[in-house]
Amino acid sequence: MELYIDTANLEEIRQAHEMGVLDGVTTNPSLIAKEGVDYGRRLAEICEVVPGPVSAEVIATDFDGMLREGRDRATIAQNIVVKLPTTAEGIRACKALSDEGVRCNMTLCFQALQAWLAAKAGAFLISPFIGRIDDVGQDGMDLIHQIRQIYDNYGYPTKLLAASIRHPKHMLDCALAGADVATVPFSVIRQILKHPLTDIGLERFIRDYQGAFASRK
Repeated sequence: MELYIDTANLEEIRQAHEMGVLDGVTTNPSLIAKEGVDYGRRLAEICEVVPGPVSAEVIATDFDGMLREGRDRATIAQNIVVKLPTTAEGIRACKALSDEGVRCNMTLCFQALQAWLAAKAGAFLISPFIGRIDDVGQDGMDLIHQIRQIYDNYGYPTKLLAASIRHPKHMLDCALAGADVATVPFSVIRQILKHPLTDIGLERFIRDYQGAFASRK
């Protein structure tokens, strides 16, 4: 399973990249707005740090606007993936841009048949939002399993990107379900690396070493 970081913060992206585990980045208008920087400039800065796919979302909701913004975003860097909403106009724009060789990430997916149509339109990535589904009293992981089965049944090459991941349990469930990609906040990456037994074991190793060898220096 590939690991993307869901942020527009350059320091977080650099730290994750330096770990050697980062495969790509997802952003959205809200994340970039938090940084208080120019939209296009920040996307270009991210692409300089990370060679993998960097999702750049359009703001337009109409077909012509999505095409215009998508083509513009695609000129920022070779690793830009244009992020489109999973709506009728978004699916149409995905087909048009995909036919031009522009990779598309279909976002805000909340049901399996949306993912099916996105795959038929040539999407590079589909982004079901599992955390937001959990928020309304349903099980977001059911959607991951459904999309995985549909894509496997018919051989669609669209990558299943699990989004709106809130905690390590989501990550584990997505990996077991066969998600191709998971995109997470940097806080979740830190949580994955944190375990009380790891901390206790490390403290014991250091204590035992110091007790046995420190006096020999």
